[in-house]
Amino acid sequence: MVSSILFSVHPAEAQKPGKLARIGFLAPQSQPAGRFEAFRQGLRDLGYIEGQNMKIEYRGHEDRSQLAILATELVREKVELIVTQGRATRAAQTAAATVPIVFGYSGDPVEAGLVKSLARPDGNMTGISMLAFELVGKRLEILKEVAPKVSRVAVLSSPAHPGEQRELSESQKTARNVGVTLLYHQVNNTADVKAALEATTKDNANALLAFPDPVTTLHREQIAEFAAKQRLPSVFGWSDYVEAGGLLSYGPDHNALWRRLASYVDKILKGAKPSDLPVELPMKFEMVINLKTAKRIAVTIPPNVLARADRVIR
Repeated sequence: MVSSILFSVHPAEAQKPGKLARIGFLAPQSQPAGRFEAFRQGLRDLGYIEGQNMKIEYRGHEDRSQLAILATELVREKVELIVTQGRATRAAQTAAATVPIVFGYSGDPVEAGLVKSLARPDGNMTGISMLAFELVGKRLEILKEVAPKVSRVAVLSSPAHPGEQRELSESQKTARNVGVTLLYHQVNNTADVKAALEATTKDNANALLAFPDPVTTLHREQIAEFAAKQRLPSVFGWSDYVEAGGLLSYGPDHNALWRRLASYVDKILKGAKPSDLPVELPMKFEMVINLKTAKRIAVTIPPNVLARADRVIR
């Protein structure tokens, strides 16, 4: 029996007559709930009112194989399209070959084989990728501003995540320029994360960088707590890690991305084909700093860095 989140979303008010657009939403349970709420807000901004002209069928599970089963379930429910989050995208690709799929994907969708190219997806899938290679080096630069004595940075990364090897290459270029050594640790599962964190102590790392991928996202609280206990300044690509206790992040504004994803749904419901809708990359970015963590690890954030922050957790 599949253990999953399974519900439909309706407002309290009575439904108006007319056809409801049926939208499937498939996501790993470990993903932040804020993504779904931002997506719903994007739909409301476009005039979609739940229970009046739109209905969302939500399915969630942590296991990839169960996500595929839930994707098949959504197809049987005759949803008009499926919105996917993270690794649920691959599960939906396998199970829903004929249903339009709109993804919010953390990796490179071309390298992953989800689309032929960003400009011409050429299939039943399109959406937004969270990749922003131009920010990779800047994270290390900000880290050095915050902690100038940092010289050995432990890097946690899942090499199987599409696009992550390029992210590592970009980080290595900046590392040479700012005078730090990267200590690379592959993390493919929970055991790898535990081993990688233990290795940072043995390697005398004095800072930590985790790339945003399904493995580190799932373990973001564990990673952030370890860094704080060891008094290691930590930097991340997404704000979720900072909200979990990490020091700082610089990356895409996910709420803006997920609100934007609603426009893809709107276009497809009005007749557009996914193959004709180019995959977008992030256009709005944010720097988030956790001052509670800064105090805990005895790091003073320079005023010029603090002034550039889009959000500060106090």
